[in-house]
Amino acid sequence: MTASRDPARNARGGGRIDRVDNEPIGASDKALASSPRFETTRRSALAIATSAGAASLTGAAGAASPCSSPAPGEPLATWANAAAGGVSNSAALKAMLYPLPTTSMMILRRGKVAFGYGDVAQSSYLASARKSILSMLYGNAVARGQISLDATISQFGVDEDDGLLPIEKSATVADLLTARSGVYHPAGSPGGLDNPPPRGSHVPGTYFYYNNWDFNVLGAIFEKATGRTVFQAFADELARPLGMQDFDLSRQRMLGFEPPRSRYLGYHFFLSCRDFAKLGQLMLNKGRWRGRQLVPRAWVETSTALHLAGSMTNGAHLGYGYLWWMPAEVRQAPAFQGSFAALGNYGQYLVVLPAVDVVVVHRRAVTDEFAIARNLGETTASPAGGETPLLPLLDKIVEGLAA
Repeated sequence: MTASRDPARNARGGGRIDRVDNEPIGASDKALASSPRFETTRRSALAIATSAGAASLTGAAGAASPCSSPAPGEPLATWANAAAGGVSNSAALKAMLYPLPTTSMMILRRGKVAFGYGDVAQSSYLASARKSILSMLYGNAVARGQISLDATISQFGVDEDDGLLPIEKSATVADLLTARSGVYHPAGSPGGLDNPPPRGSHVPGTYFYYNNWDFNVLGAIFEKATGRTVFQAFADELARPLGMQDFDLSRQRMLGFEPPRSRYLGYHFFLSCRDFAKLGQLMLNKGRWRGRQLVPRAWVETSTALHLAGSMTNGAHLGYGYLWWMPAEVRQAPAFQGSFAALGNYGQYLVVLPAVDVVVVHRRAVTDEFAIARNLGETTASPAGGETPLLPLLDKIVEGLAA
């Protein structure tokens, strides 16, 4: 099957994939937690892997799922005030936010809301922060043996209408998770770097290039391997168990350029600030929530380990894990040690600071109409007001944290 040429389909909500072949995905992995390949340090550099894969797939979603959205969830516990939660400079934080295009922000300290700003219940476009959510979903799929990090994209039947080069087909799932696939085919949705290297110029696993082709194909591999859409898996494995309050399954969308540039579309999430914060707290808890292990602890540790130093991320300067960014590469204060972040265009930030037991969520809501038009290629504009700078905001937050 191929990605739809119908714009209405490319901008529709999440549902079941059209078809899943019954071929085996590949050789079973050992249990994730006991695999030596997951015993990585913060400074491990290049590939990490497990084994095989199979079959064919594309990035298109199919008919709407009959499963309903999660029932209204449980709110996060809240400190009596910001100071009680260890945030001593809440007034200064608000003064910093007032002139910015920020629409909401939350700080969680020790699992409870210490600071809130704006409409934290407003659901909106996550942009590239979606990629870190997919990383979370990969944890169970890898642990179940449905996806192996050593499997090549060729083993999963990944290809394009105009073909991929033999060297490109040798890229592994691990290469895609670290944005080092060596595949410089045009992506099916916007948001990556411009001016890619020539096709076939880098061996997979050797060169970081932030290309949405890699991330979109990871979504398609996940759907093929698990038999569920990214959105349905998110609803079942994360949104419902976490008691998300604002998540609407029908609002999540597969989006891509029209006319298509690739078979593989972007899986775009629309979440609220407070629901996004629960994902950060889950990761801070090493994947555990109210006595349940929702994401394997070994995967949380491996996916947020430093796989690429900031010097290797093409001028981004932040380090990179498995679809997570690493602020500690540019901030050496103790509060930043072990930190990781999901980052999206226009100011969509989720930052986890384990050293100080803090989760920060920053949102700049854009309209669904703009998000859809951007992904269909109808506009390259950015909303007025610019983008809230991440690091100065984090510096101000850390400055105000009490012991």
